[in-house]
Amino acid sequence: MINLTLTPGQVTLSDLAQVFRDGAAVTLDPSSHAGIQDAHARIEAAANGTEAVYGVNTGFGKLASVKIESEDTATLQRNLILSHCCGVGEAIPQAHARLMMALKLLSLGRGASGVRMELVELLEQMLARGVTPLIPVQGSVGASGDLAPLAHMAAVMMGHAEATYEGETLSGAEALKRAGLTPIVLGAKEGLALINGTQFSTAFALAGLFGAWNAMNAALVTSALSTDAIMGSTSPLQPEIHALRGHAGQIDAAATMRALLDGSVIRESHLEGDMRVQDPYCIRCQPQVTGAAMDVLRMAARTLEVEANAATDNPLVLTKAGLIVSGGNFHAEPVGFAADMIALALAEIGAIAQRRIALIVDPVLSHDLPPFLTPNPGLNSGFMIAEVTTAALMSENKHLANPCVTDSTPTSANQEDHVSMAAHGAVRLSRMIVNLEHILGVELLCSAQGIEFRAPLATSGPLRAVVAALRTHVDTLEDDRYLAPDIEKATELVGNGTVTASTGITMPELRA
Repeated sequence: MINLTLTPGQVTLSDLAQVFRDGAAVTLDPSSHAGIQDAHARIEAAANGTEAVYGVNTGFGKLASVKIESEDTATLQRNLILSHCCGVGEAIPQAHARLMMALKLLSLGRGASGVRMELVELLEQMLARGVTPLIPVQGSVGASGDLAPLAHMAAVMMGHAEATYEGETLSGAEALKRAGLTPIVLGAKEGLALINGTQFSTAFALAGLFGAWNAMNAALVTSALSTDAIMGSTSPLQPEIHALRGHAGQIDAAATMRALLDGSVIRESHLEGDMRVQDPYCIRCQPQVTGAAMDVLRMAARTLEVEANAATDNPLVLTKAGLIVSGGNFHAEPVGFAADMIALALAEIGAIAQRRIALIVDPVLSHDLPPFLTPNPGLNSGFMIAEVTTAALMSENKHLANPCVTDSTPTSANQEDHVSMAAHGAVRLSRMIVNLEHILGVELLCSAQGIEFRAPLATSGPLRAVVAALRTHVDTLEDDRYLAPDIEKATELVGNGTVTASTGITMPELRA
């Protein structure tokens, strides 16, 4: 297992992608330990003092005015965690749960939460040894943090709830025992530090960001294939056009498509004498649309990288000022906005891809390709209903792209009277990515088939490599056959990066 040593406040998207994609464990850089310990000392002093400090020697939320005696500190934290384990629904994927745990570590590592090093070390060891809490997917409104999901994580650390270990689902206590770990008894404020925060929402938003970027790059490849399949023009890819507008994503998208199409004999064959003056927007405006989505994803990336490095629980220990202060860093509004932005990008990438599919199966618009890309239309339906499926998926993604961050509702006896719904916004991205990958998988099938109909004219070297990669898994469609497995295999090639890797060219990078 990869083990990353990360410095809280300095973590990059690349680091987080390693945790998510490669299952890397996380250890905090020792430089963070002194700050963690200093904050804990201040919490200990407050717990033994007479002044009311929220969450340290008081109740929570609407019950903040209730004073708690120092001898009841452990019980207060235990009760907090167990009472907040109210998540419902299926368990989230292990990769998302591990990313959530790593994000919580990074937040605690900022030295503003007041927890003991023992708690930090337990989280590190759970990641290193593969103890992964079962986290129900539903229950957070992204207000006082992702309370219910994070409570299920914290409960395992206490020896409660359930976790997976070496492929088995076990009680939290048994999972820790088999991994050689000991449950922790929470001290002052530690339960609150674990469940206040945006780590559930941020983990899902980051996963959505990584998946969206992969799909966006695949869309550049499939769009180039479609352009050549319908014998579209590359004139709209001229660099001067995009420089005159100046948007970075548009410039990157056009440059990538130029590289993908460079050397196409198909393109050279109709440079002169083509009666068509302009292609439809789904061909001509691809850099403008996909490039704009790229810019939106990079804006979301910046927000999420900042959030991954943030201290987001409450109250926060301001050691330099000598204060313990209640604030609102747990409110997931930035994550909610980022998730909504990602959703919009996913919907638009899919919308223009679906129009390219519709174009390529239509003999009126595809520049003499056979109807529905079948050599014997009428007797065969070819890709007729595959295109209909993409229309259904495109429409579903449009509905799912409606903003979540505007859907506030008051909770907790009106103490939490404005909430972000960031968890909803982030979780829905997973479904949208699957939908988009299926749309692009169908486009891959259709555009490859269209390219093959242009023989003996050949497409470019990078795009020939993509078609060859597809054909190692999916045969050219001659007579109609059971098509669902072909779609699933093509979708898999989109999702696992084969489509982009097979081109041999450098794709645009995700950066904050």
